Amino acid sequence: MLKTERSWRSSKRRRRWRRRKSKRRKWHPRRRYEDEQKKAKPEKKDLGVISYDAPTLPGEKKDVLSALPDSYSPQYVEAAWYSWWEKQGYFKPEYGRKSISEPNSRGVFMMCIPPPNVTGSLHLGHALTNAIQDSLTRWHRMRGETTLWNPGCDHAGIATQVVVEKKLMRERGMSRHDLGRDQFIQEVWKWKNEKGDRIYHQLKKLGSSLDWDRACFTMDPKLSYAVQEAFIRLQEDGVIYRSKRLVNWSCTLNSAISDIEVDKKELTGRTLLPVPGYKDKVEFGVLVSFSYKIEGSDEEVIVATTRIETMLGDSAVAVHPADPRYQHLKGKMVLHPFCDRKMPIVFDEFVDVNFGTGAVKITPAHDHNDYEVGNRHNLAFINVLDENGLLINVPAPFLGMKRFEARKAVLQALKDRGQFKETKDNPMVVPVCSRSKDIVEPLLKPQWYVDCADMGKQAADSVREGRLKIIPDHHHKTWFNWLDNIRDWCISRQLWWGHRIPAYFVTVNDPSVKPGEDMDGHYWVSGRTEEEARDKAAKRFNVSTDKITLRQDEDVLDTWFSSGIFPFSIFGWPNETQDLSVFYPGSLLETGHDILFFWVARMVMMGLKLTGKLPFKEVYLHAVVRDAHGRKMSKSLGNVIDPLDVITGISLEGLYAQLQDSNLDPVEVEKAKQGQKSDYPTGIPECGTDALRFALCAYTSQGRDINMDVNRILGYRHFCNKLWNAVKFAMRTLGDNFVPSEKAQLCGEESVSDRWILSRLCSAVGQCNAGFQAYDFPAITTAIYNFWLYELCDVYLESVKPVFSRAEDSGSQSQAVVCRQTLFTCLETGLRLLAPIMPFVGEELYQRLPRRRSQDDHSSIHVTPYPETEEFCWHSEDVDRQMEFAMTVVRTIRSLRADYNLTKTRADCYLQCIDSETMSLVEQYSLQIQTLSLSQTIQPVPATGAVPEGCAVAIASDRCTIHLMLKGLIDLEKEVAKLTVKKGELEKQMDKLREKMDKSDYKEKVPVKVQELDAEKMRQSQTELEKAKEAIDNFKRMV
Repeated sequence: MLKTERSWRSSKRRRRWRRRKSKRRKWHPRRRYEDEQKKAKPEKKDLGVISYDAPTLPGEKKDVLSALPDSYSPQYVEAAWYSWWEKQGYFKPEYGRKSISEPNSRGVFMMCIPPPNVTGSLHLGHALTNAIQDSLTRWHRMRGETTLWNPGCDHAGIATQVVVEKKLMRERGMSRHDLGRDQFIQEVWKWKNEKGDRIYHQLKKLGSSLDWDRACFTMDPKLSYAVQEAFIRLQEDGVIYRSKRLVNWSCTLNSAISDIEVDKKELTGRTLLPVPGYKDKVEFGVLVSFSYKIEGSDEEVIVATTRIETMLGDSAVAVHPADPRYQHLKGKMVLHPFCDRKMPIVFDEFVDVNFGTGAVKITPAHDHNDYEVGNRHNLAFINVLDENGLLINVPAPFLGMKRFEARKAVLQALKDRGQFKETKDNPMVVPVCSRSKDIVEPLLKPQWYVDCADMGKQAADSVREGRLKIIPDHHHKTWFNWLDNIRDWCISRQLWWGHRIPAYFVTVNDPSVKPGEDMDGHYWVSGRTEEEARDKAAKRFNVSTDKITLRQDEDVLDTWFSSGIFPFSIFGWPNETQDLSVFYPGSLLETGHDILFFWVARMVMMGLKLTGKLPFKEVYLHAVVRDAHGRKMSKSLGNVIDPLDVITGISLEGLYAQLQDSNLDPVEVEKAKQGQKSDYPTGIPECGTDALRFALCAYTSQGRDINMDVNRILGYRHFCNKLWNAVKFAMRTLGDNFVPSEKAQLCGEESVSDRWILSRLCSAVGQCNAGFQAYDFPAITTAIYNFWLYELCDVYLESVKPVFSRAEDSGSQSQAVVCRQTLFTCLETGLRLLAPIMPFVGEELYQRLPRRRSQDDHSSIHVTPYPETEEFCWHSEDVDRQMEFAMTVVRTIRSLRADYNLTKTRADCYLQCIDSETMSLVEQYSLQIQTLSLSQTIQPVPATGAVPEGCAVAIASDRCTIHLMLKGLIDLEKEVAKLTVKKGELEKQMDKLREKMDKSDYKEKVPVKVQELDAEKMRQSQTELEKAKEAIDNFKRMV
């Protein structure tokens, strides 16, 4: 067998390695992860760390002349490579060509990164996105395409403003209003310049091959100019307009927020929730019923609400037109108990007759459904909340109260007037601001809106007509559902950090022009400068510019607006730059399916509207990462994993420490600790970047969710070790004087093992390329894993060992020479296959191999050609089929050996074949079968031929029966005695289990899972018993 980890850990080798490299490398004994789990407090890096300590300046090439360490260590492998790749310019589309504009027959591949928030830090979602995107980018680059993966970062308006505001208050005790707008923005830029590139460093740690010279920040002058231009063009076209409507309002942030920033907290009934600005928790999840008196009558109408304070802004009561209970109230009015307000009873089909009393209070200025009713019936819109959540336009004593204090006051006042009816639990969804944790209020505000009707139709049609491809196509339903029912998009945000809206409210100092209102778009003009805006206004109102006074909108644009034009703003649009002409439209947009309409749809809409082109040809949506139990990642569950912790490893205590530094309350911290202890009892072992990337790609089936198990990532670290050992073994086998042939090709002298492994290599090449083209990442990882582990290491390397040992003994080198060329082709090509997904270990091992003369100019594996089926065209189904037959024979012999406990003893093996064709095949593969099955000899026997007595028998297939000679190799009487004891023990176990299962109350009292385990134990024991009996009978016949 290929040397295992145990052989690598032999004490002699260890001492020798330490003596030889003590000055250069630090070495720690490795331990298996299974052993590590038995310890109470494992060290962070129990898997063993070998660090790279050769003096190498950033950007210099790593030392690849000294010997490879005995075992794989991520810390050693991942050192120094990234800065060298970057300095060499491998990540730039200009690499290897005079100009990006020169024609490239291989094509152009361009993809922009979904810009992470400048406030963000790496999480597994980012890691998944970047593992997929970088693998695709590296594959396209290796195929010779002009390749650009463009990095960028989002200014994250609300998130960044909140972070800096908290910092200001913590460090200086000041609010942004104390500083003023200009100074506050300077503080934000200062924070961004100090802290804002953290996520870029983390992306580099993941090996992301981004062109950092083209990195963009959405507040950079180039992108800010594009945002300004987009707004002005859309406003001039009438696509952007001014309107007063309900928005999601955060009183804490003093801003409207987008739907994506609203968390929907589900309540089952009465619940007390913390609200910023309130000392005591506030009651939610209750339905309060109260009555309105009918004018001129003793009658009353009972209505119910979960937000009793909003009744101060009621302007009607609605009932269903077909509800017989209220037909006599047509044309009637109800009286508001706290002010001189008469409110009509309106008839509207939106009312649910079966809910409550069938009568609904209508507050058009503070509820989305009521807003629509108010418009249909021309009701009064009474705003009773200001931007800070204080009551306005209400009578005393409620005037100036905080909204949730008014909730209690209104309830008490209704009780005092005898109009309160009841309070009961009510399951509901409470909208919570994800940034401030405030309760979101629907509030009437004049804002800027984007008319999405026509743009939405064009975006939907682009998919319907096949011009834009969304993969997987099950997302089409979401795409069409959102775009076919799209609502206009509010783009105003009441923040200071962001792109200030380039719109100006016009006051005309001329008595012939009546003053305008804020919500009237006619009194707003946009402009690249104030001077341009003034000229526009003067022209519109037909006055001279000196009579125009302008006030720029204080608001900034929704962050998604600048993100929506990101695919072309990064290239200098609206200017016709070289990058824009070469790289726009892009090739692919890859992201998570959870932002399909928040970002992807808006990019398509904006791209079509502003450039007349789709921003990309394909959209690939990956799954959402969940924990090993299928749960959503949540800090309170303790299952949020920092990818850097997986890469470098972390103890359980280290995970606990991260929780203490978070914003969780003590109860949630304890709950999270329990989750971490359950999932990571010994912490997270050091897995390395390559193993993490490989695991993420292996998980990425084209479904909706990925259940991430850290133990599986660890398994891929062990796979890296297998690669490492295979290449080390192969390098010793190739020898120092080995020279690869000019190119990978068949010479005609290959053995059956050579032909088979080259056939499997070609199959892997085909599967990897097909997988990349179809975004089928599990197919790629499976092809790579199977080729390296199950075909190259487990079969080929073992089967050719006799070739090299015979060559040494006899001096006959011809077959060994061919074998070495085959081995080199497999190693070199296999490393190129995995390099896009495992860039570090791919580079490290590739740099240790000799080069073909035709590839002397390829300084890095990442600029070598990716293997393609045109070159690797030797796949043979016949050869594969023949080897599969040989391996079936091998597995059958191994199984027989295991049954009779032949661990070290080699036995003669007689293969009885049904026909001459099978005889010939066995003769052809006899060396391989003998080697892999650990047999003494392999002797084909015709169907009618005699087989010596004393053999154990097993059927390999309908064409071949195995006879394994046992006579003379084992003490038959001793084996019979051992098996008889085992047979008795099994029968005793089965009797005991049968007695348990036969009890009358077994099925009722024993849990189903235990019953399933018992049934499985019985099946296993029965199988073992039958094998024991069969072996006893065989042995007795041999005596």
